[in-house]
Parts: sequence; C-alpha cells; structure tokens
Amino acid sequence: MKRVLISGASIAGPALAFWLRRAGFAVTIVEKAAGLRTGGYPIDVRGTALDVVERMGILPRLQDLHISTRRLTFLDADGAEIVSLAPDAIIGGADGEDLEIRRGDLIRTLFDLVRDDVEVRFGDTIETLTDNGEVTFRSGHRDTYDVVVGADGLHSRTRELVFGDEAPFHHYLGYCFAGFTMPNDFGLFREGLAWSKPGKGAALYAVLDSEEVHGFLVSARPEPPLEAFRNPEAQRELIARTFAGDGWEIPRMVAAMREADDLFFDVISQIHMPRWSSGRVVLAGDAAHAPSFLTGQGTSLALVGAYVLAHALAVFPDHMAAFAAYENRLRGFVEANQALVSAGQATLFPATAEALEARNAALRGLTTAPPATARPEHSALVLPDFPLPVR
Repeated sequence: MKRVLISGASIAGPALAFWLRRAGFAVTIVEKAAGLRTGGYPIDVRGTALDVVERMGILPRLQDLHISTRRLTFLDADGAEIVSLAPDAIIGGADGEDLEIRRGDLIRTLFDLVRDDVEVRFGDTIETLTDNGEVTFRSGHRDTYDVVVGADGLHSRTRELVFGDEAPFHHYLGYCFAGFTMPNDFGLFREGLAWSKPGKGAALYAVLDSEEVHGFLVSARPEPPLEAFRNPEAQRELIARTFAGDGWEIPRMVAAMREADDLFFDVISQIHMPRWSSGRVVLAGDAAHAPSFLTGQGTSLALVGAYVLAHALAVFPDHMAAFAAYENRLRGFVEANQALVSAGQATLFPATAEALEARNAALRGLTTAPPATARPEHSALVLPDFPLPVR
C-alpha cells in the first residue's frame, strides 16, 4: 500500500485524504496547529466544486449549512448607501445552486469524513525532506513516504523546503487586510455592508443570527508590509494608523480590531508557479495556485484540485506521471479562475477616485440588469470518474 503524507488540515488536505483513502492509499495528515483551525470568514463552493462535494456524499450536509446571504449594501465614505444588491448579482452565481458556508463548518465536515481512516499529527510540521521521501518532523519523528503533498496554504512551508523562497511565486496584488470578529451591534442579519473610499475598504458581514459579525479592514499599499507579518502589535498599529480619522463605523471597527483575539492579518496575493511538483513532492490548493479571495474561488479550486490529484495518483502507478497528469488537467482551470481577480479587485477595492466612481456607476446599473448567471470559469472543468482500482 502506497503511503502519502499531506501537510495541512484545512480544505485541500482532508479532501485529498478522502479520495486517496478511497483509492487504497495509506494517508497521514500533519498540521502545525494544535487542532483544526475552524475560524475564518464565509466561503463559497460553486461550479465544478459542487460536483466534487456531491460525489463525496456531503452535498446535503453543506446545503443544510448554507448561509444564504441576502444583501450586500455598498456605502460611501460618509456611510451613505450607494446601492444594495444580492451577492450573486455582483460576483456571478447559479441561484439556488452555489453554496456559501462558514469556513469552519466546511473544515469540520471534511475532517469528519477522514478522521477515523487516516493518521493525523496535530501540533507538528515537516522540518526536512529528502528526494527519496524521507521526512523529519519538527517533533523529531522520522518516516518515509511514497508521496508528500504540500497543502499548507499561501505561505507553504513545504513549498519553501522544495522550491525555495516564496518571492518568485508570490504575486502581490497591492493590498493588505485584517479580519476579525466583533459584536453584532448593527442589527445585521444575513447581510453585509461594504464601505469604500479610494485605496481603502471595510466590511461587516453577518452570518445567520450570530451575535458576532465578521469585520474586514483593507488598504492599498505599494509594497507588502513585511515588518508587520510576524508582529501582531505592529499589524494592529499599521491598520489603526491607516484608518485614523475615517468616518462611518470605522472607529468602532478599529477599536474592536485592537482587542480581537482572532485577528488575521495578511496581504492579498496570488501564487503562480511554473510547475507544482518536484521529485516525490507535489503542491495542492493555495500552496500551488492561490487565487486570492477577490476571485471567490480559493475553496472551489482546492476541492477540485484535490479530486484531480487523487485521481491521477490512483490511475498512474508512477508518481511523476501522476503529477504531470494532475497539472495538465488542472492548470487551465486554475488560470482561468485566477484571472477573475481583476473584476473582484475593481468591485471591492477601487484604488482611485475615478475607479471608485466607475465602480459605483456599474453597481447602480446592476439594479436593472437581468438576473445573474454563473461564470463559465467556475464550471470549466469536467471531472474524471471515480471509483478507481485500488493500488
């Protein structure tokens, strides 16, 4: 039985583990966090990814967890309403089919599928890798695997070990952001508010009847704020300075950000790599091809990529042939969805006054536009069929 190590227990990792176990592989998941990371903002599952979760047997469960956000209201710098629209009118979507769920709910659902069938090593990470699949973990444990998969996110440790520094692959999109939760003192229910001024944006997002809302503060910066990446206090100070003096609910959001115990700070960026594998190591999800949340497709790409990689490993006994088949089938789909970033950036975070006015005019036009339809990029890949022979 072939042995596969997957680094990362978020979305791509457990989804891949499910399909690999079905194909007869022995799977170990290593996750540097002490447990599942179940926080984070709502995410979308759409297009081809819906086929994946249906084949996994979890579509009914995810439909029960569907948030169904009703309205997204855009506000100007003073907090006055510009327009209020259904989210699908903005991002494109198949009404009644696409799913919007809490990220943590999806992670728990995926992990529940595999928790009894795979070895899981929480609180550990890969320290070293060799070309023949020998792995040394930070804990000191050593083992050998036929395949090692880096499904450990945008700032992948596995990618760094195998391909070197992140810089050549990291495409910074010109913004940094802070995400956090705060009390829902705004009377919001299944809706979002999006505030904008040139180069800055803020959002409040209410999920169902929660007593909390997700808060986001986003700002344009010509270069990534490297000095703040490993220093939470520097992150808080940077965001507070950036939004000092702004109106609407910004002062209250900044105050909540300063006190939040779940602050998440990062840059908005994509990962572009000329290849996703080297030797016995292959990358999946954001580690290989992060599209950024501006596309709304990160989760869907992770689910589809996990399926395609598992299929290739099950069909081709040679891992090199499997990796080539995986990339050949998936790369066009990934690139088409990564290209959606321009539309998302123009809609959510216009950088200039002229761009902001053009965005507002376009949004107002959507109030009289025909009902939104799904973007063809979301479904631009046809899945190969499981089940497959056990290897």
